[in-house]
Amino acid sequence: MFAVLPTLLTLGNAVCGFGAITLAAGAGEPGSSLFAAAGLIFLAMVFDALDGSTARWAGRVSPFGAQLDSLCDAISFGAAPALLMLRFSLPHGCPPRLLWLVGALYVVCTVLRLARFNGGADAGGPPGSFRGLPSPAAAGTVASFPVMVYGLGHLAHPDRHPAWDGVAGWLGAAAGRVLPAVTLAVACLMVSSVRYAHVVRHLVRGRRTGRYVIKLVFAAAVISVLPELSALLLFCWYTFATPIGAGWKKCVGRLNSRKRPVSG
Repeated sequence: MFAVLPTLLTLGNAVCGFGAITLAAGAGEPGSSLFAAAGLIFLAMVFDALDGSTARWAGRVSPFGAQLDSLCDAISFGAAPALLMLRFSLPHGCPPRLLWLVGALYVVCTVLRLARFNGGADAGGPPGSFRGLPSPAAAGTVASFPVMVYGLGHLAHPDRHPAWDGVAGWLGAAAGRVLPAVTLAVACLMVSSVRYAHVVRHLVRGRRTGRYVIKLVFAAAVISVLPELSALLLFCWYTFATPIGAGWKKCVGRLNSRKRPVSG
């Protein structure tokens, strides 16, 4: 039982990815089907977070499990988000060939990211960190756009201000045009050398510093005040705040080095 449970959790990840692909490629109502596909991608992230910890708890960590996990991740966090992006942005006037190219590049970068992780290229950095954006975070960033649009659309009911319909429609159209650029950006970040923190490990085992508490309070405030935008804001913050902060530190370091007087 303990040997089979981690494998079942990993295969649950693949089943969710296949379900997301089926819904994204289906001919049903676009809003609800894409929202359900995004939800299955998030559920695949839950299975992906549980299978590794379950395998370590049961003492069943093996190379077979690592390879199986990456194969399932390629489906749920590679092919499924790429197709979701294509179907989500296609009605908003984006060129189909461009969308296909962005989706193909995203899938390629996801596979390269997973192969690099399996090859041990992440080793050597600070403990509890990844080299390059993890593929679940990249998939969550892409999937959060349909979730936002679906949530905003369902807020447009008679009890709301009449102008809300126009705002929700404008945000939906803007999200459809912006998502291909975001998808391309997260694809490049997956194969970059930027160091990202391991979120689950920091939540469970991280030190309870003042900065840690501030982050938790900020996340709770975003979820309570802006529930429809919370997934998008939190995933984009994790995805883009790290490279922006690293670039800012590098620029400040170069400026300080130029201002230092040359001795001798």
